[in-house]
Amino acid sequence: MALKSMLTQYWPPAPTFTEKNLDSLNLKGRVFIVTGGNQGVGLELIKMLYPTGAVIYMASRSRARAEDAIQSVTATDPSGAARLKFLYLDLDDLNIVRMAANTFSEEESRLDILWNNAGVGAVPVGSKTKQGIEAHMGINVIGPLLLTQLLLPKLQAAAAISPKNSVRVIWSSSWLMESRSPKGGYNLKDIENGGTKDSHVNYASSKAANWILADETAKRYGKYGILSVVQNPGNLDTHIYHTQPRLMMFFVRNLLLYPPKLGGYTELYAGLSPEITENVPGAIIIPWGRIQARNPREDIYQAINEGKGKELWEWCEKQIETHK
Repeated sequence: MALKSMLTQYWPPAPTFTEKNLDSLNLKGRVFIVTGGNQGVGLELIKMLYPTGAVIYMASRSRARAEDAIQSVTATDPSGAARLKFLYLDLDDLNIVRMAANTFSEEESRLDILWNNAGVGAVPVGSKTKQGIEAHMGINVIGPLLLTQLLLPKLQAAAAISPKNSVRVIWSSSWLMESRSPKGGYNLKDIENGGTKDSHVNYASSKAANWILADETAKRYGKYGILSVVQNPGNLDTHIYHTQPRLMMFFVRNLLLYPPKLGGYTELYAGLSPEITENVPGAIIIPWGRIQARNPREDIYQAINEGKGKELWEWCEKQIETHK
């Protein structure tokens, strides 16, 4: 089953839910946030959403890069119905995460979909966030959770007036979670000690944590009519590999990586496909937009059933309690 899972995610079938499907959806006036939306998968997703008439926030660390990206999108249709706005967000610093949530909340009365797309991968061992948290866990997990929690009132407001199953929180994972994360998905002692000596394990642990967190969010927020799913966008040629050796990346890029737009389809499906309902809480979405029937990591399912989601949520709460 593990081999089958790898093969279908490394060489997926063609996407079936694309920008063409958006014509049948009424997205005008709905409000979206895409973190890391100024490049890679996030930018491709925003390009797909732009013609719909939605209000789209491109959350990014760099105003200059975001404004360049916004200009590149709006230039394709200067009279586009959507409103595309910059939101300053740096997941490396929880104080800035709180500021971003406050800025958004002052401007909008609702939030329909939060794509927690931004993240880091394979950063040097020992790297930490501004608050001293292991970088992968801090940026990929704790920062997005704080943002999600702070924006809960806006998600609730949207859910109260929106069609069923349309308000969602999207978390980001990776196939590497299946192959490199430790038993149960992550080891809390390792994380508290600054991570392991293997950056790939640290990355995979954070992505397994996002699966667990997506499931826990579904349990906690489902009563408000908010869906929570996790998605693996696919093996994509994006900036996330910028720290890897060039020679290795030459072969990886030519043999295993796909254009970011295909990952955009995965995220588009996760956020807007009508196939995702409250009947699949915490669903895992795989390339290029499919619900995974069963992940081969039975140990993570067992950990979730034994309360690991609650453990993770409460541990994250301790890291962020002074920043809410």
